[in-house]
Amino acid sequence: MKKLGIAILVIAVLGAGAVIALQKATHKLDDLLPDPEVCTASVDGHSAELDPEQAENAALITGVAVKRGLPARAATIALATAMQESKLYNLTSGDRDSLGLFQQRPSQGWGTERQILDPVHATNAFYDALVRIDGYETMVITEAAQKVQRSGYPEAYAAHEPDARVLASALTGWSPHAFACRLDDPSAGAGKPRVLRKDVTGLFGALVGAVSQRGRQVTITVPSGRSQDVHGWAMTSYVAAQAQRLGVRALEYDGRRWTTGKDGGWVADDTAGPDRIVVTLS
Repeated sequence: MKKLGIAILVIAVLGAGAVIALQKATHKLDDLLPDPEVCTASVDGHSAELDPEQAENAALITGVAVKRGLPARAATIALATAMQESKLYNLTSGDRDSLGLFQQRPSQGWGTERQILDPVHATNAFYDALVRIDGYETMVITEAAQKVQRSGYPEAYAAHEPDARVLASALTGWSPHAFACRLDDPSAGAGKPRVLRKDVTGLFGALVGAVSQRGRQVTITVPSGRSQDVHGWAMTSYVAAQAQRLGVRALEYDGRRWTTGKDGGWVADDTAGPDRIVVTLS
């Protein structure tokens, strides 16, 4: 009996040692593996995470709302809808002839296949339908989204409301420096100033002031006015979300700085003004 007790004790000790060794090995492996690329919006204690492709589409959906002068509520409804319909991916197929971010159907008058697969067209088509609904601003998400989409599962939109609300608040600029991405450094030479200029001015239109370039640095002027900081953060967050695609290495705006790399958060920078967004390209 005594020998049995000793044997059990030895096994227990060896088992504990094996567990500790496994934990150490796991930590070492975690240190060696690269951190996943992720974009996060954090507002009032709630966070929503997206991969870079989802973040690009979420920022575009929100940017279109900002350009059109729509309330953040409109962006929340659109984001919740796209999260349910496509998980914020520009899908090339779906139920019957459904396509794109909102799974719109050519046969139902949303446009041609090519148009629906253009995220800007698809988003504007969604908002065109939304603004025709009287009182959509005060409707619950499911009701407003259903009036646009005519889905067979209207209650499903509600599950995405918390994340959509946080993303809309951060990406429309109402919650400053609340959206950031942890991305790997873009490859050398990836960023093209003319592509960045065309992208931002094309989406935000008159909200963009003068755009100038000095080397690998592009400065976007944010016109003065009551909503300068809101529009400035909307554009800054948009560029952060598109950083991988546009080859952005760093952003400076309104007392904050963001860079690609391991941490990916906004840090204080007293040199960054509220009247200009400074973009450093790779």
